[in-house]
Amino acid sequence: MTQTAGRLDGTYLADPRRRIELAGVFNLRDVGGYPVEGGGSVRWRTLFRSDALHRLDAAGVAALAGLGLRTVVDLRTQAEADIAPCPVPGRVTHVPLLPDLHDLSVAAPATAPPELVWIYEYFIDECGARIAAAIAEICGGDTLPALVHCSAGKDRTGVVIALILAVLGVPDEVIATDYALSAVYLDPTQTPVIGQLQTSTGLGEQLTGALLGSPPKLILDVLERVRAVAGSAEGYLRAHGLTRGDLARLRAALIV
Repeated sequence: MTQTAGRLDGTYLADPRRRIELAGVFNLRDVGGYPVEGGGSVRWRTLFRSDALHRLDAAGVAALAGLGLRTVVDLRTQAEADIAPCPVPGRVTHVPLLPDLHDLSVAAPATAPPELVWIYEYFIDECGARIAAAIAEICGGDTLPALVHCSAGKDRTGVVIALILAVLGVPDEVIATDYALSAVYLDPTQTPVIGQLQTSTGLGEQLTGALLGSPPKLILDVLERVRAVAGSAEGYLRAHGLTRGDLARLRAALIV
């Protein structure tokens, strides 16, 4: 680990602003405070990531509204959104990153189950336009603060947030450490998350505890794959529809 990542473990992840505990969500957190290469850091209380919001009660919805959100980007499939609709009022944009989860086995190689490694490769190889479209939702001047979520707040959300942080200049080790936090918050021995997700995603017994892991190497491999095909996270997003202006506005809004 680099010195920056070491400081992250000792300082940034222990920051009480990181995790936002609300009844009804497991994995809601702020991605502010992370260091940016060349100086500066990611602005606090401007970009959030989360699991699905449908379990929030009225008090939870009110608490979330207290964050001043202007945009919620829902990365779930239409089937997931229908099963577990978002209760948050305001600007909620649905940008499905995947086809219906029931169809993943159709797209997967015949000899491989829909495991995390394959799914992440599929994200980068096949979902670039959807990833860029999701990030485009928070590149405008009046779109932040914003929250990005899927069902667990780990895989689809993890890839989108990783690419945003990479564009901002957050070091890879720091991005990977942020990604790995999901394993702490989604620990199936500590929360009823598996049963909740089996129901709300419609995956049932296909969703197991193994699929809730978030080993840092997975997201490091994503960043490596992005650079292999496009040179950089910025190059990848521009190749799929974002402009220099979009990404400049994103940096201006999120770096302090």
